Amino acid sequence: MTLVRHELRQGRRSFLIWTAAIGFLLVICVFLFPDMKKQMDGVDDLFSSMGSFTAAFGMDRLNFGTFAGFYGVECGNILGLGGAFYASLCAAGMLSKEERDRTAEYLLTHPVSRTRIITEKLIAVLLQIVVMNLIVYVLSICSIFFIGETVLWKEINLLHFAYFILQVELAAICFGISAFMRRGSAGVGLGIAVMMYVLNLVANISETAGFLKYITPFAYAESADVLSDGCLDTAKVIIGMLAGVTGIAAAYLKYTKKDIQ
Repeated sequence: MTLVRHELRQGRRSFLIWTAAIGFLLVICVFLFPDMKKQMDGVDDLFSSMGSFTAAFGMDRLNFGTFAGFYGVECGNILGLGGAFYASLCAAGMLSKEERDRTAEYLLTHPVSRTRIITEKLIAVLLQIVVMNLIVYVLSICSIFFIGETVLWKEINLLHFAYFILQVELAAICFGISAFMRRGSAGVGLGIAVMMYVLNLVANISETAGFLKYITPFAYAESADVLSDGCLDTAKVIIGMLAGVTGIAAAYLKYTKKDIQ
């Protein structure tokens, strides 16, 4: 597991920055709720009547004046977008950076197979995502206790689990793409995450674009659906996991035969 430790050391600065940023923003949002709760008279009706804008973010199906609705919209967007960006960035250059940084010759001269290199790099990506989510989850629960709100365990656990699956799927897809690249860049990871987010907004606004819900992972992590249904959409989750497995399989198939420069 030497390569896992090496990748974790290399990525620790990015991990700390993203985890601190997501955790800090989420805690700030939770701390804002008591003040906003006092000013919520009529605000929920205002949000629910804003047409396409409201539908895009699922605010027409959530009561923004309740903690569950507030957490789903505000904290959900922070965790969803922030987590998606970090997971995509973490994985997008994982296999290509050896060529970009000109360290491939040094790495591949060691007595380790390419399969092992891929596996350990994948483990490093998943470990960073898991630990980031655990830290953010603990900060979230502690902040809810601090403001004196009741912890809605089922709803919060389900939301965090949905966003965790979303991050794993995006990371797996970007990991597969990184095997085909020779110069890894942050733009690829960010581009995929943003594209998936926008596709979900479009699907929420337009009924004719509803099929996009089966393409973007943000569909099964939609706060309004998760909180109102009390469960995840199994079909969408399975499709998402299949996309992730395909990305990982592509990484193994390509990288084991790739002409490394």
